[in-house]
Amino acid sequence: MAIGVAHDMKKNFEDLINLNIYTNDAPEAQDFEIKSSTTVFADGERVPLDIALSSETMNTYLKERL
Repeated sequence: MAIGVAHDMKKNFEDLINLNIYTNDAPEAQDFEIKSSTTVFADGERVPLDIALSSETMNTYLKERL
């Protein structure tokens, strides 16, 4: 579900943010301490899971930080 939200955010904010989507085993993810299968970061900070799993709340979250 979080990957679907991430794809929505990539489309919604394509001109404003650089969004990359990685799985836990990706080399790019190795520098982060990931404790669950769904972990979302924005500017190097974890996004609370209840925000990351909803397109509406994630959209609001990102708008507040742009």
